Amino acid sequence: MFNRTTVIVLVAAVAAGLGLWLSQRHFGEPAPTPWPETRQVRLFDPPRELPEFNLRQSDGTPLVPGELNGHWTLVFLGFTHCPDVCPTTLARLAGAQKQWASLPEARRPRVLFISVDPERDTPDRIGEYAHAFHPDTLAATADLPALENFVRSLSMVFAKVPLGDDAPAGEYTIDHSASMAVLDPQGRMAGVLQQPFDPDVVAADLAALTAAASP
Repeated sequence: MFNRTTVIVLVAAVAAGLGLWLSQRHFGEPAPTPWPETRQVRLFDPPRELPEFNLRQSDGTPLVPGELNGHWTLVFLGFTHCPDVCPTTLARLAGAQKQWASLPEARRPRVLFISVDPERDTPDRIGEYAHAFHPDTLAATADLPALENFVRSLSMVFAKVPLGDDAPAGEYTIDHSASMAVLDPQGRMAGVLQQPFDPDVVAADLAALTAAASP
């Protein structure tokens, strides 16, 4: 269950993200990166190493640092009871994924769906949900402390929100970041993809980054 400390941490993370955005607005755009120019994927220079994490994939295997190496990865937070943002986003990401089918599987960009509703979303459930949009989509979750640490490392937030008085007792939704983290082939936090986005443009951005990272 969420507690007062969790809410304070989430608010602090939002404030930190807002401070970063304001500083960039005031002092100008970030320095150029060594990667090709992208139209919608916004890259950081230098990329940021992520701390240790341990999530559970939909097939029950662990998702740990190193598992995502070799691929550019878009990380999207959501939950299977999400009424609008999650299915819309995953459907649009699937439009980009279809365009990567011709790329070598060993380097093909990936989409990772992270469920931030561990009370209701089992590994089996998130796998069925994510694969309904595209079979290549990875899905993972974890217990609440592990999720909080991982999401915070991506400068993202989520919070459990009770539904109104008219809803059945105990019913809730999840507020969460809609932007996506972009991880580079070394598994580092390398950028963000903000909403709304054009699947065709994102497909081209990630294909160009994949080509540039190829040996």
